[in-house]
Amino acid sequence: MADQAYLSVICKDFPEERMMERFAAFLATVPFSATRPGFTYLTIRAVDPSESPAMEQDLRSTPLDAGGIIALASEQLHSDSSYEVTCFWDLATFDPASGKSKVEPRALQLICRGEDYDGGIWQDRGHLEAELGVEHLFTGHAGLLGDRGDGRVIVAQSPEEARFLEVMAWPEIRDSYQQKTRENIRKLLDWTRLIERAVPVDRAWLWSEGEENFEARLEEIVAAR
Repeated sequence: MADQAYLSVICKDFPEERMMERFAAFLATVPFSATRPGFTYLTIRAVDPSESPAMEQDLRSTPLDAGGIIALASEQLHSDSSYEVTCFWDLATFDPASGKSKVEPRALQLICRGEDYDGGIWQDRGHLEAELGVEHLFTGHAGLLGDRGDGRVIVAQSPEEARFLEVMAWPEIRDSYQQKTRENIRKLLDWTRLIERAVPVDRAWLWSEGEENFEARLEEIVAAR
């Protein structure tokens, strides 16, 4: 399974009575997909992830806005619960077969965790969290982008990666790929700054399963010439 990227936020204060207020402010910042707006799924969990969900709502037929989600979630407000919603945002994705990128809806999962949920996991993962999608949407495949790809021989780790590197041998395709990846990064950074203005943030950080320092990797790709 491809490595995932995340945005985590710890708020300055997060008592039970303010959880929904903080979650609402977070949800209101989401840059929805132009073609698939609204929140399409809500899951409420109590105690820890091993427990069966306390509530599951499939909202695909009638997606809700932030206010609609908060109205449902507030019915089960507890500091030992988590609230998970799914929506879509638009990101550029690359198709090796055509050698072109296209902007399309990608799934985005948002989580609000009470401080008593799952042994206080918020201390490591944040009160609020966004699962952003696969890491390579922001870092590119095979370490090709940024300073890492300059003058270095990259050995393909799979047939798919070999095909990707073959296509990237064309300078105009590689330049377009880098440009589109930078656009994804800028969209993510713009959203992060919007969250920091909307929510009383104590700490916000970007991270991924595959990069030791995901934020530094993003900065490297944006700054590369």
